[in-house]
Amino acid sequence: MRVLVTNDDGIHAPGIELLEQIARELSDDVWVCAPSDNQTGAGHSLTLSLPVRLRKHGERRFSVTGTPTDAVSIGLKQIMDGPPDLVLSGINAGANLGDDITYSGTVSAAMEGALAGIRSIALSQVMTQERPPSGDRFNAARHWARRVIEPLLDTPFEPRTLLSVNFPSLDASEVRGMRVVRQGFHDYARASVVEGRDPRGQRYYWFGLDAIEHTPDHGTDLEAIAEGFVSVTPLQLDLTHHASVAALADRFAG
Repeated sequence: MRVLVTNDDGIHAPGIELLEQIARELSDDVWVCAPSDNQTGAGHSLTLSLPVRLRKHGERRFSVTGTPTDAVSIGLKQIMDGPPDLVLSGINAGANLGDDITYSGTVSAAMEGALAGIRSIALSQVMTQERPPSGDRFNAARHWARRVIEPLLDTPFEPRTLLSVNFPSLDASEVRGMRVVRQGFHDYARASVVEGRDPRGQRYYWFGLDAIEHTPDHGTDLEAIAEGFVSVTPLQLDLTHHASVAALADRFAG
């Protein structure tokens, strides 16, 4: 089995180091291609106005000066000598739950793999201000990621689908199990905008990530994490709201 590992936190992030270790437990043919620096919040974006540069860090380990989508695309089209059987993206230092999925570079990297027809999984470790008792923020992911991935290796994926996995901010021994759940939604917009002045007096704006209040609906990723479970959410690339098609068609008929 051939595996491509990527992320959005950058090639030197601890989460991708952990995911590479896990991938090597499953395969002896592991490739890594990730952004050269942090691309959190990049979403499913391509670098179109600048050249993307490639750097080699070791045997089958590369970084690109671009987005997570760039990294997967270049990994598939320029670096690897054949398509992988699996794309693993992460392990993100922070949750990708509910509405966050649309912003997530981690999930978007897995989307790019799914677009190429490759089984793709995004993995994220929820982070909170309070560390788990062990002090290891990746403790749940460290011990549960392989348990999640292994059953999926021979599980059929529908075309243009992927999985988003989130690990609760707990030590592995406190995790209650795994739940397959739907995407939840937060109660209000997640980002604030902070205004400031640079040393030359020019105004700038910085997007902040405030604590998000939400009411976890039953059967969602938000609820699963809140109750101490690993959440596993199947996602699809078809964003069409099919129930609206007929009504809208009637509006434009005649």
